[in-house]
Parts: sequence; structure tokens; C-alpha cells
Amino acid sequence: MGSQLHLVSDGNFSKQHLQIIKRIHRGIDFLHIREKKKTAKEILEIIEALESIEFPLEKVVVNDRADIAVMKQCAGVQLAYHSPSVPLVKNCFSTLLTGKSVHSLPEAEQAQREGANYLLYGHIYSSRSKPNQQPRGLADLREITNVLSVPVYAIGGITPERTKEVIAAGAAGIAVMSGIWKADNPVQTVEAYRHVLDTWEGG
Repeated sequence: MGSQLHLVSDGNFSKQHLQIIKRIHRGIDFLHIREKKKTAKEILEIIEALESIEFPLEKVVVNDRADIAVMKQCAGVQLAYHSPSVPLVKNCFSTLLTGKSVHSLPEAEQAQREGANYLLYGHIYSSRSKPNQQPRGLADLREITNVLSVPVYAIGGITPERTKEVIAAGAAGIAVMSGIWKADNPVQTVEAYRHVLDTWEGG
């Protein structure tokens, strides 16, 4: 089985996003609902819209809102620095996959000690969503994946062309935002990511 492709919503979820998901859903492993400005009710409406197009909720990760993930029987929750702690979430919501977003080796090591099931690490390259922040690069990614035993998914400016070197640096997969949402042809773009993830064998 190849490495995973996680699609992360961009904070402006709309009917247009839903149309894209209908066309690409078989090519992605997880969809992260990352909508910081939306209310709990609005996030529930997004999940219900996904249900209406028969998108499997076992592929949905809800950022920050473990309660909503449990209510809708989603796959998991993605935690950030401002979220409840990993141990608290796992203690209260033991059925959820619990991911943590990290930006350094110490943060990654702490998240692993606390029991996170996987980590999202970045941003690796210059990113549209963080244009003024210095990317962390492949060397730091490699250092983290060499030390940790939990899966690490890389995020930030990852194109299909860059995917091979990210996986070669030890990532268990990639998380993509604008690379898919802003693509001229999202279907072809997902196929391009998928091809690298499914065929890379190292070396």
C-alpha cells in the first residue's frame, strides 16, 4: 500500500469545494475539515453535505472539534497548539484517531510521548497559506522522521513533483491544501500525487 494523501480544507468551504470532492474523493485517504472561522453548527452542516454526496465519514478528520467528530462518527480529530491536550482528548474520546500539528522536533517528540496517533509537520516548502514564514525544509523533516516512530505527514507547498523527495525524507504521506483546491484540473492533480505515493519504492 502506498503513502497517504490528506486533503485539508482551506477555511472557505463552499459548494465549489463539495463539487471538487465529488470528483476526487476516491484518490484521497483523508479529508481534514479545517474551518477556523466557522461555528460548530456550520461544521456540522459541512459534514452533512459530505454525507449527502456519500463521502465516507471514516475518511473525515475534524480540526480541533473532537466533540463534532464523535457526534458524526468521523475518523478523527486534528489538534493544534491551542487545542485540548492529546491525553485529554484520547481519554475522553478513545475511538478517535488523534493527530497533532507540530512545527519542531521538540513539539513532535512531546506529541508522540502524549500518545498522538500521527503528526502533521510543516510547512516544508514556501506555501501560499503562509507566505511570510520561513519553510522548515527536508532536512528538518528527515530529522523528525528518523527519531519518531509515529507516522509523520508533511504539509506546505508540496507539489506532485516534490512528493517523491518528501517521501524519501521519511514522511508517511503528504497533506495538501491549495495544491488541489487551486489546481486547474483537480482530478489530474490528485492522480499525479497518487501516482507518486503509490509507486515510490525508495532508492
